[in-house]
Amino acid sequence: MLTHEKKKLGLLLSTPPQHPNLETVIRLTETAIAAKCQVYLYLIDQGTLAMDHPRLNALTEQGLKLFVCAYGAEHHHVPLSGKATPCGLVVLSDLVKGCDQFISFN
Repeated sequence: MLTHEKKKLGLLLSTPPQHPNLETVIRLTETAIAAKCQVYLYLIDQGTLAMDHPRLNALTEQGLKLFVCAYGAEHHHVPLSGKATPCGLVVLSDLVKGCDQFISFN
């Protein structure tokens, strides 16, 4: 029996929302979702400030799996809103190991 498992793309964003990296992450996510890939985005450090970005929220409705570093969110006073799964570095490690490709934007 053949299985057609989706390719998995992992992304990490550590820069603030004003940085051009956010736009790059959004466009990569849009392209990957359109290509039927599963996309996982981990927000860490100042990247946690992008958790409530409207375009990221729209992408979660299209299948983006959004994770936020709980420590980073607390450090940057970002309230956990339920739009992203709060977690720690163990989840990040699992994403790095479990994705076909992993790209970090620092």
